[in-house]
Amino acid sequence: MTPPRSDTVDTSASGTTAPAASDKIPAHVWRTAAVVVFGAVMGMLDTSLVNIGLHTIGADLGASLATIQWVASGYLLALGVSLTICGWLSRRVGVGRLWMGALVAFTLTSVACAFAPTAGWLIATRILQGLAAGLMIPAGQTILGQAAGPQRMGRVMGVVGIAVVGAPAIGPTIGGLILAHWSWEWLFLINIPFGLVGLALGLRYLPRGGGVPVQPLDLISLVLAGGGVSAVVYGLSEVGTAGSVTALSVWLPVVLGVLGLAGFLLRSLHRSKPLLDIHLFRNRVFAAANVASFFAGAAMFGVMVLLPLYFQVLHGAGLVRTGVDLFAFGLGGIIMLPLGGRLTDRFGGGAVAVIGNLAIAAAIAPLALLPVDANGLLIQFLLFAAGLATAVGGMPLVSAAYAAVRHDQLPDAAAFVNILQRVGGAVGVAVVAVILSRATSSAWDPITGYHIAFTGIAMLSVAAACAATVLRRHQRRPVPSGADTRG
Repeated sequence: MTPPRSDTVDTSASGTTAPAASDKIPAHVWRTAAVVVFGAVMGMLDTSLVNIGLHTIGADLGASLATIQWVASGYLLALGVSLTICGWLSRRVGVGRLWMGALVAFTLTSVACAFAPTAGWLIATRILQGLAAGLMIPAGQTILGQAAGPQRMGRVMGVVGIAVVGAPAIGPTIGGLILAHWSWEWLFLINIPFGLVGLALGLRYLPRGGGVPVQPLDLISLVLAGGGVSAVVYGLSEVGTAGSVTALSVWLPVVLGVLGLAGFLLRSLHRSKPLLDIHLFRNRVFAAANVASFFAGAAMFGVMVLLPLYFQVLHGAGLVRTGVDLFAFGLGGIIMLPLGGRLTDRFGGGAVAVIGNLAIAAAIAPLALLPVDANGLLIQFLLFAAGLATAVGGMPLVSAAYAAVRHDQLPDAAAFVNILQRVGGAVGVAVVAVILSRATSSAWDPITGYHIAFTGIAMLSVAAACAATVLRRHQRRPVPSGADTRG
């Protein structure tokens, strides 16, 4: 029997048939997943903890709010730069070595952040930490994708996704407890045990094959792509401060970022080996999965910003109480993710994501109608349902994108997936910020702004479902034998 072509879309991987018995996930894949989880927890937990502690950190270091915000903004800018070079470094030094190096760097910069004597020092070390995180996250996903293979991608990513969903869910509670009983330095020092355990396990279980010969680093493409992503994310994040998309601090970096990305695309089209292989988007499954993931990321990041404000501003909850109120949302995701992974491998990421994102919209939409004094149990039920739906709204799209490319293309695929998710997340946060800013500056009832914001999140989820419908159609359509999906 002739083996299947490596450049065609595997219809079984896309979910048209059930996984065979031989597709049982080996123990070494689960060990690899367990190691990568440490990096995922560190990255996701760190962001939520630091954002909660910005006010306390600024007061202790004698910095203004405008200055201390760069602790968060600098991290995001650095993340955008390193995401664009991750693929090149993965090939150059080996993805296992890159992950462990990034883990060590993230842990050391966490220590440096904790002992920062001034706001300027803290901002500088957070930039270095962002560079490390931008390498660690996609490198970990690449390791998982290469270990699991397309037939098992959904189940492995689903289980690992528990850490990705669980860390932000418990982050506000942990952050509130730390700030209530200890100093803000512990927001960073908490990363040390995760880093040490992760490194010890990585040295034992992760593959550390050497790199392969690669083309010299294209510095011009790095500046265009890294600067472009960072500028767009920064400009969108400034919406919350400026309160309007027409502010110079918003539209100028966004425009410059878009021009930088356009320059990167034009340069890449004329190079045989670009910094990031943009020809991956010739693969229709990969392209559709990323478009859907963009909108799903916008909805997910948007709701993660909106829900804490909903409880803190409208219900007057403190940090710890807000974390408790949000626990139902995280619990729903934790429960559903393993099942969502199995469904993805069985039916395809597109089909599962269509249902998941429509379910997110259905769970969020009632929050756009409820009064401030709505029954607390009803709100918790809706949040639990939204958590369940989120588990099958986003991760299946990531799994579908990785399952659609070859083993050697995974480093660049992971970079693109994370870039589009980050930019989509910035769009979702900007949508929430604009709506709430307009609400507070007008004569609206305060609840009206939150109602409109929840409506916006529901609409983003519907957009993700529509894009996932396109993905589902491409997954069910075998690629012609002469088609080239390799890029």
